[in-house]
Amino acid sequence: MSLSTSANFIKYLLFLFNFIFVITGITIMAVGLTVQGAYHNFREILDPQFFSVPTFLVVIGSFIFVIAFFGCCGAYKENYCMTLTFSILLILIFILELAAGISGYVLRNETYNLLTSTMQSSMKQYGGATNKEITIIWDEIQVDFDCCGVGKSDDWIAANAELFNATSLPMSCCRSSPGAIGMVTCPDMPDKKTLRQTGCITSFGAFIKSHAVSLGAAGIVLAVIQFFGIFFACYLAKQIKMQSGHTGF
Repeated sequence: MSLSTSANFIKYLLFLFNFIFVITGITIMAVGLTVQGAYHNFREILDPQFFSVPTFLVVIGSFIFVIAFFGCCGAYKENYCMTLTFSILLILIFILELAAGISGYVLRNETYNLLTSTMQSSMKQYGGATNKEITIIWDEIQVDFDCCGVGKSDDWIAANAELFNATSLPMSCCRSSPGAIGMVTCPDMPDKKTLRQTGCITSFGAFIKSHAVSLGAAGIVLAVIQFFGIFFACYLAKQIKMQSGHTGF
């Protein structure tokens, strides 16, 4: 007994969906790896939560390749067990992607609070001999994002009054002065023209937050695509079982 016309249509539609499914797997892995790469240079001052969501997406993307195998084989062989397994695994992936998407948006909302806490604590280690990476990261952030301190330059004084004061801040807090010769201080007194006035929580925080948003969007959009795959797979599994003379799941 062959499948009905509508079931055959769903069968080939499921093949097409599996191709799209693999593309979504590649996409979700690419998003996770891209965000991991963007965060990697700042790993010493970022909360571990910023790495958990992209890692989660990479793992989900890896599983998708395995799951697509069940979908293709189940549809090709018209095998009820494999098609049902594919449906169940799709539901699991749907839940995981939805969870990853929600986590990404929650992380977006918590970005500034998490960053403020970790950045303030790391400032105390700036210039220390034991953790030079903190110093390098802070200098990169202040130069690349044209900022100084967390909220303002005075944060350096509050973090380490023994090392910093109103006339002595990290050199990366000041823009280079064209044509400067000899010893240069930061800030340049008395007008402080080269001092970066904006706190890093604004520009650097926006950079971190934008990547958290991409995590949330990727998870939710791809979860919606998976929803249609669940419908196709469940319908085909039911048709295959009905073909064998049974009804229901």
